[in-house]
Order: sequence, then structure tokens, then C-alpha cells
Amino acid sequence: MKRFAELLDRLVLTPSRNGKLRLMVDFFRQVPDPERGYALAAITGDLDVRSVKPAMLRELMASRMDAVLFGYSYDYVGDLAETIALVWPSPLDGAARPADPPTLAEVVETLDAATRKDGPALVEAWLDRLDSSGRYALLKLVTGAMRIGVSSRLAKQALAEFGDRPVAEIEELWHGLELPYESLFAWLEGRDDKPVSAAASPFRPVMLSQALEEPDYGRIDPETYAAEWKWDGIRVQATAENGTRRLYSRTGDDISNAFPDLLDFMTYEGALDGELLVATPQSQSGGKPKVEAHEGAPRDDIVVGTFSDLQQRLNRKTVSAAVLKRYPVFLRTYDLLQDGDEDLRALPFAERRKRLDRFVAGLEPTRFDVSPFLDFSDFDELARLRAGPPHPVIEGVMLKRWDSTYVPGRPKGPWFKWKQDPHLVDAVLMYAQRGHGKRSSFYSDYTFGVWTGPMDDPELVPVGKAYFGFTDEELKQLDKYVRDNTIERFGPVRSVRAEPDHGLVLEVAFEGLARSSRHKSGVAMRFPRVSRLRWDKPAFEADRLETLQAMLPEPMPE
Repeated sequence: MKRFAELLDRLVLTPSRNGKLRLMVDFFRQVPDPERGYALAAITGDLDVRSVKPAMLRELMASRMDAVLFGYSYDYVGDLAETIALVWPSPLDGAARPADPPTLAEVVETLDAATRKDGPALVEAWLDRLDSSGRYALLKLVTGAMRIGVSSRLAKQALAEFGDRPVAEIEELWHGLELPYESLFAWLEGRDDKPVSAAASPFRPVMLSQALEEPDYGRIDPETYAAEWKWDGIRVQATAENGTRRLYSRTGDDISNAFPDLLDFMTYEGALDGELLVATPQSQSGGKPKVEAHEGAPRDDIVVGTFSDLQQRLNRKTVSAAVLKRYPVFLRTYDLLQDGDEDLRALPFAERRKRLDRFVAGLEPTRFDVSPFLDFSDFDELARLRAGPPHPVIEGVMLKRWDSTYVPGRPKGPWFKWKQDPHLVDAVLMYAQRGHGKRSSFYSDYTFGVWTGPMDDPELVPVGKAYFGFTDEELKQLDKYVRDNTIERFGPVRSVRAEPDHGLVLEVAFEGLARSSRHKSGVAMRFPRVSRLRWDKPAFEADRLETLQAMLPEPMPE
């Protein structure tokens, strides 16, 4: 447990990607089985501790500390595990802490066999045996909220570097492996053969695109590249083999449970690559959608929802019947990777696309279709098409070489994405909250708003929150501004003075806008970030809500 705690501490305090990779590689080399396997599962989010929940930890803390004092502490720190780790008054009798902290394997295996009745008592005993760093690691382990800046993909990249193997090989094996991954480490260390994947309907590492930049404009022509719309959903892989149906995210996470309505119609043998969208059949939508005649225009017998609609379906373990009916999902397919028992990835894109057209023709049309190509004669015409897409859920253009094979990763040249330029608005800083990890001492999460109401008596209404887009030096300036202009405090949140004649204007960039019933403004931004700090601009010159409302797409029919 001590080595795992040290790893978490160092990962939190290491900002660079390469630095985090080196820490994980060194950990895998120095820590034996099964400790390293359990640590890997915790980092990737594949460790599910069912016997302890956050509410139980709060109840446990109440037996050791005054509830009001703990509430103040939690408000200040902003993280449950970190707060408990810092204030835990152990041991109860004031005696010296035992010198035998639990191992990571002991914790995981004991909790796996424990009931919810036994889990809190086990955690309490371990907290008494651990120092502050160990307590933090234990609590992060049982809550599953790591927040250490390491994605599942990055952890797999560390495994690839550890074993000098392509990361694609590890991704293809991943869903067939069992904890604590001893067969995987044996192969990576050259002590055994490569594990045979036991996964039914395995994930196939995705091919990604490069952003199209001006030096590459001249190489784009219709003889070499196919063009299609880039849809604002989530990239998925829909695999059905030997009676097993799975839906994977682009990073290989199994998200099948959140989308049973799509799985019900995956009545094929193969693997499709495409964009998951919310889409209602025309017969259920109550009216014909407004779609202009346009080259490459999407079909008009379904109404495609916004990314905000899709968010109602994301990150759910179970989905209610009402949500399934209100936000039915749909797969707009881009590629065919597997057709029956035939792997198509080595074929050129032109051939795979022909096979895709035939494959999807036999599927339920209200759940599957093929992304249409754009017909363009030269780059200038393509630029005109990109500037005026026929649907608000389109965020740009994808370009794919006709002769490109499907290879994992992000190779330079075969595929390009040419996204629309981001939207920009000037907003006023309203609230700030402390960050996490290395930013825990700074107010780095910013809520901003725009003006609404009468011109002679306007008020600010929040429209978004951003926590990146600024430099470290600008972060220091923003933090100082927040502290100097705080008018109210709400735990870790500060309300900042924001009036027509006094306020900080932030130029905010975002990818799109959707209607939202959860926000007072009625709008929700897609990927907002701070583009510039407008120290020069008076607050009353910031944008108004009407500017954002004019950008909203038409709502989905009830």
C-alpha cells in the first residue's frame, strides 16, 4: 500500500504526460505481482469496490470528528478522500500506530469478499494503521475518484513502454484479461507467451485523424480524399460476434449498459465504427425537420438531437424507460472493421466503404445509417461546404484517403479533421472555485456570465464554466484577482464582484451551444475554455444573452 500511495502522490504532482508515463513504468518494474496489477486496475477505473460508498465514509467520520468542523474542512479542501486523510484522528487511544500497514492486495481482496455491513469497519481499521498519504490512497481506492490526471489510455501506454509492445496489442487484449493481470505482466516481461484474448466481441483500437492545417490544404482533392461531415456525438465501436454485443468508446471502455436500445438492433456479425447520436424517427417526432437542400445533406426521415441531448444518456449504469423513449440513440456509421469472421482493416478505405454500404443496408434504418459523402470539385468548394453545414450537429469535415488502411493511432496524412472555427463570446467572471492536485492552492475553475434584462439595469446570468485555456502566469493573475475581489464565500467557492462598471471580462471559446433546462440562462456550452483575458475591456461591453440565444439550434420535437 505504501508504494501505491507514493505513486498516487507523485502522479498528482507531476504535470507532464511523459513524467507520468515514467512514474508508471518504474512502478511496474519495481513492484511485484499482484500489487502492481491491482494498482493498474485502480488507475484505469476497472476496480469496483462495492462494499464501501462515500456516504458510509461520511458516517464513519462522524464517529471521529465534530460534524460541523468536518463540514468546514470538507468545504475548504473540496475532496472527500483528501479531507478525511488529513483530519483522521488515529489511533483512538493515542497509542503509536501499528507498524504493519496493509498491502494493496490485502485491501482489495478483503473488500471484494466483504459485505456493505463489514466494509466501513474494515476501512476504519486500516485508516488507523496508515499515515496521511496511505489514508489518501486507501480512500481514493474505495471511492474510485482518482483525479490524478491519468486516463485509462495513458496507463495502457505505460504498459506498452514497460513491455516494449505496441499499445494496440494491449488494447485488443484488455477486455479479456482478469485481475490482477499476472498473465499480462508475464508476457510483457518476456516470461510467457502472449495471452489469448478471452473477450467476446473484442475492442479494436481506433484510427484517429490529424487536424487539417494550412500547409496541407494543397494536397486535398477529390481524387485522393473522400469528404464527409464530422458529427458532434461520441465516436464508438459497435461489435457483435458469436451472440455477444458490445459498445465501446474510442478509448476502449465498455459502455454497453448505457445503450441497450442500440444493442437490441445489433443483429449482425461484425464491428462497426461510427458516431453515436440521439435521433428520433420522423414518424415519432411530430413534424418534419427543417433541413436545407445541400450537397451531402443528412436524411430527413429522422431528427438528430444535439450533444446536450446525448449527454442525457452518457455515464449511466442503468437507463430508465422514460429516458430511452425521450432520447433514443442511433449510429451513423463511418467504417466497417470486421465482416463476419473477416478482418477488413488491411483493405483500402474505398473498398471498406463499399462493404459498409452493403452491410448497413440490411440493418434497422431507424438505428443505423452510413455517413454521406460530400461531392466537391476542389478545395475552395469544400471550404464553402464546411462554412455552411446543413445541420447544427455538424462540427466540421472529415477527410480520408481513398487508399488508407485502418491502422490504430493517429498517423499523419491518411485522415484529417477540419473543424469549424470555435465560437467566441465576451463574458464576465462571476464565481471561482479551487482546483485539484497541483492547482488546489489556486482558484482555477471559473464560472462566467453574460448580461440580460433591461439595457439600463442589466444583470449577469451564468452561461458556462471553464478551467483551462490560460497559462500558469495568467492563473496567478486570475487567482489574485479573485482574492482581491471576493464579495461572498460558499465553502470552496468565491463570488467575485461583477458589475457593469467593475468586472473581469473573459473571452470564451466554445464548440457549440445547446438548450438547457438545468441552467437559468437556458443555454449550455460545449467545450468552453478561456481564450483571452480582456483586462482592457469594461464589463458592460461583454455580450448579452440574446447573442447566445441566436446561436441555438432548433429544439427536438416532443
